[in-house]
Parts: sequence; C-alpha cells; structure tokens
Amino acid sequence: MRARRVTLVATLAALLSALAVTAARAAEEPALTTPGAPVVVANEAHRLTLAWSPATWKGEPGGPITYDVLSPVGPHAYRGLGSTQDPTITLTNLAPGTAYRIAVQAYAIGGYSDTSPVTVVRTVDGRATVDYRNLDWSPTNNQAQFQLRVTNTGDGPLRLDTVRIRYHVLFEGGNTSLVPECDWAELGCAAILRTVQFFPPPAPPPPNPTPTVYPVPGTPVPGWVEVTFAGGVLAPGGSTGPIQLRLHRANWTNLDERDDPSWQAAVGAWTRNDRITLDVDGVREFGDT
Repeated sequence: MRARRVTLVATLAALLSALAVTAARAAEEPALTTPGAPVVVANEAHRLTLAWSPATWKGEPGGPITYDVLSPVGPHAYRGLGSTQDPTITLTNLAPGTAYRIAVQAYAIGGYSDTSPVTVVRTVDGRATVDYRNLDWSPTNNQAQFQLRVTNTGDGPLRLDTVRIRYHVLFEGGNTSLVPECDWAELGCAAILRTVQFFPPPAPPPPNPTPTVYPVPGTPVPGWVEVTFAGGVLAPGGSTGPIQLRLHRANWTNLDERDDPSWQAAVGAWTRNDRITLDVDGVREFGDT
C-alpha cells in the first residue's frame, strides 16, 4: 500500500506541476490582438498624424485599451513617442526631415498585445536641412574629414546667424581633446564658428564611494562639435555651399569615428544624414539622435 501511495502522490505532483506550467504559459500569452502597423494620415513640419487598426480582446473584454506609440532603437529597446486610447495620434515632438521607425503596442488592466509591425516614416523638411559628405575613407586614423552644406527649405529668407548645427560624437576612452578645423568653405572659414562640448557622466550618488578621479579614466563621454555662422542670409532654396571640416586631437593620436552617432561611412557623395542636428532660433528643424 505504501508503494501505491507514493506512486499516486508522485503522479499527482507531476500532474499539478504540468498544469501550473500550462497556466503560466497561458498567462504569458497576449490577451489583446496585435494592432495594425501605423499608417501616415498627415505629414507636416512638426506634425505627424498616424492611425492603425485597433487591438481587440481575445477573450472576455477587459478595461479600456491604451496604445503606446514607440520608436524601436535597439533589441527590446524603445523610445516612447506618445500614448492614446484612440487608434490615431498626432505627434509634435519629432524633428522635420528625419526618418523614424514607429510601432504600436496595446495594453490594458489585465492584458497586453504584441508590438505591431514597424513603419518607417520620414517627416517632411522644416525650414532648413543639412547634407553630409564624408571625405575620410579610414574611420580609425588620426583625423575626421567631412563636408556639411545647409539648404534653406523654408518659404522665407534664412538668417544664418540663427542656425546651429551639431555633429554628435563619442569620445572613446574619455579623451575629450578635439580640435575642430575649417579647411575650406564657400562662405569663407572666417564665417564658420566652431566649438566642442562634452558631457561627462554624473558622479554616483552617495553612499556609493566616489572615485578619486571622475569620470573613471576610459569612460566614453558623449558630446558634439557645434557649427554656427557669423552672418549671412540664404534665400529660399539657397545653400551655403560646402563647409569642409577636419577634427583631430591636439596630440594627433588616432580617433575611432565608428561609434560617433553622426558618423556615416564614406560613399563619395552627398548624403542626407539625419543624425546631424540643425536648429533655427532654438527650434529643431532637422535631425534627431
């Protein structure tokens, strides 16, 4: 009898374990259907309206459904663009002239959906754009060489002293020494103003011990090379022409451009690089890092 009891207990335990696993897997299944891929309804400077097929409950209806509009930025990493309970949204926080990958996920109390397929959208141009031509076919030598070109894509004159361009870099190894040179510009290099700014990571809060030197040597530091203009005006459709820049360290040690957010591999031609940002009067008109 004892052997039969042991066998029965073992069998019941195995059955209960299998039921628990099945229930856990069922709980992990999305309770909502997947929303449709977002579709562009209206694309205007600083305003992008999207719509999608709504999600529905797979079983008994639950609470109201909310949609998160997301931009995938890496494996299982998303940037939130907005939320709504309607299957449509107007976004005003996107830069003009810039490509975005956009998806939608639905959720509610007691349920969620898988993320929708991704839609790639390029927002329409704002008041100005910046083109890029990489002149350096070796991204790991001791200098970076590239050209920029600003075009007035607005309806009225563009004062260049209101324009600010930022070429975003990552100072690998924490070495923030960088000299921005102007080799040649159609406007004249005297009209091209260049500054470098970087942002060391904040020190850890107490009670964590603070290193004697901070940031810790070797920590990558983000920053940018900022280009502004002493003056000048572009008519609608007008361009600054090429501005040829060269970046190097003060001691001419090697750079690695490949981790710079604004870097693109050389292709020998002008390209639309919307990881270079351009502001007019402090308002983003092109590019988003």
